[in-house]
Amino acid sequence: MDVYIVLVTVFGAIVLVTAWLPMLLKDLPLSLPIACIGFGVLLMNSPLSPIIAFNPLEDRALTERLTEFVVIVALMGAGLKLDRPVSWRGWMVTWRLLAISMPLTIAAIALFGWSFLGLGLTGAILLGAALAPTDPVLASDIQVGPPNSEEEDEVRFALTSEAGLNDALAFPFVYLAIAIALSQASGKPWLTDWLLVDVIWKLAAGVVIGWAAGKLLGHLAFRLPERTRLAKTGDGLVAIGITCLCYGLTESANGYGFLAVFVAAVTMRSVERKHSYHEDLHTFTEQVERLVMMLLLVCFGAAIAEGSIFGALDWSIIAAALAIVLVIRPAAGMIGLAGSAHPLADRAVIAFFGIRGLGSFYYLAYALGQAEFARTEILWVTVCLVVLISIVLHGVAVKPVMRYLDRRAATQGGDAQA
Repeated sequence: MDVYIVLVTVFGAIVLVTAWLPMLLKDLPLSLPIACIGFGVLLMNSPLSPIIAFNPLEDRALTERLTEFVVIVALMGAGLKLDRPVSWRGWMVTWRLLAISMPLTIAAIALFGWSFLGLGLTGAILLGAALAPTDPVLASDIQVGPPNSEEEDEVRFALTSEAGLNDALAFPFVYLAIAIALSQASGKPWLTDWLLVDVIWKLAAGVVIGWAAGKLLGHLAFRLPERTRLAKTGDGLVAIGITCLCYGLTESANGYGFLAVFVAAVTMRSVERKHSYHEDLHTFTEQVERLVMMLLLVCFGAAIAEGSIFGALDWSIIAAALAIVLVIRPAAGMIGLAGSAHPLADRAVIAFFGIRGLGSFYYLAYALGQAEFARTEILWVTVCLVVLISIVLHGVAVKPVMRYLDRRAATQGGDAQA
């Protein structure tokens, strides 16, 4: 049988099942990512396993590029669906999570990796940087609704805006691990270049280019004469063009493309916040994001079933992964939100649902392509296990928890009107 035809057939089946599953899982405590991993496990244990033996996640460079693409598409989608204008007070919960919770998470994971997993300094920092950001790809069930849908309570807004920004803000710490690793190999000083280039320049370039691109594209879409407006096309494919153009320009300027893409999306919304074209753009990005996510998670499930991905797994890695998901992120989140005006239940949900996902694979794959790190197998196994635990645990818990919050909000709203 022609291998290509088999792969096309399997791909078609996966796409159809993935489009259909959200309806079937709507009332069940299961998520689409869990189903995709399960599908990968089934494929690896089926007669088709010899045909799908090549797994892109076994190639570091391919893993880097595939996860990079799905993350930037997810960041564009996250920025487009945020209805709330950027402000200091309106986004205070986001600033708290970014300025307090994320650095605490990085430091705690790095300390845990160094003292408990036996990683060196650079490996521990890299582990913390890779696992600290929440994932914009796998968090759709806890994010705000589509543009102008008015599905933007404080919990959903916090988790969406945090996922949109902390992917970029983890990068300086990834580069910190790379800089120290390169310095250890060459003996050259690293601190000045890291501060000036990897922190100041790259963050500034990401913000400025993202803002300028968002303003320009917003003008092209909504401010030109009506017959020449980009929005007149109604074509959601434009979102992918915006994403890739903005990301490419920023990376060419040695800036953080992740940050630029999210800033561009938020800025474009601000030019004409209520226009229905944002819904077209968001719908298309969501479909592309879901397609690539589905393929990667099926491959992840197949790699799990094959067995080698967890070849170095032991009790210390299991304990570390559980601590990262169940203790470190929730504790850092609660510390970052301490003293805020939000109810304790809301703060607890925001702190708990720090979903780890495909972005963590990207950071690790990227860093390992830039410098030599010791005990890379431990790094990979730990990241894979944390992502798996997060997908399963958060995927099972998210629907009951969010329904509880929605019922509580409806009850409080009814009491207020009465």
